[in-house]
Amino acid sequence: MKRPEAVVLFSGGLDSTVALCWALSEGYVCSAVSFAYGQRHARENRSARVIARRLGVRLYDIKLDFPWFGTSSLVGGRGRLPEQKSSAIGRPGDIPSTYVPGRNLVFTSAGISLADARGARAVVLGPNAVDYSGYPDCRPAFYRALERAAAFGTRQGDRGERIKLLTPLIKLSKAGIVRLGRKLKAPLELTWSCYAGGRRPCGRCDSCKLRARGFAAAGVADPALK
Repeated sequence: MKRPEAVVLFSGGLDSTVALCWALSEGYVCSAVSFAYGQRHARENRSARVIARRLGVRLYDIKLDFPWFGTSSLVGGRGRLPEQKSSAIGRPGDIPSTYVPGRNLVFTSAGISLADARGARAVVLGPNAVDYSGYPDCRPAFYRALERAAAFGTRQGDRGERIKLLTPLIKLSKAGIVRLGRKLKAPLELTWSCYAGGRRPCGRCDSCKLRARGFAAAGVADPALK
């Protein structure tokens, strides 16, 4: 029996790496997609390439040039990255300056396009709505709506073959994601989460703090810091 195919949106970070390993463990033949969209650094993209090679997954590198993405402090390197207290991370209605307008909408649309072109039956994503930065495009309702839209706007949908949007981490805490990654033997030591880039994570941005809190709650050391 032919194994089903999935497209995985893959940044090289902790969450997307665990999502990719989850898809592989579920028996999907995976293709991955990563994006260069003017981030402050290319460190995460390099991690994506290394991890994809390690896992034997084909990686599509997509370059996007959206000038208005520069309104985010995560893009272009001009704005100062916020250094939030961990207790404030993910507070409802508090959208940090690192939010990139419509980013997950654009990325998911690209993943759906690739899935439709390849005949893949699913797009796998790693958003999380428990321990996260408060971005509005990480919530379950957003992905449910996109899945419905894809059913009307794709060749597969027109044939009655819905492309599923699978978000296996969306209700997990960051500690739960760490535990799942360890269970799946994901190469967590190769992942990169820091917004600032550099040779080592800054430890101050909200992504670093979320990651540190997750590993601490899971009771394990972060292998990427060794």
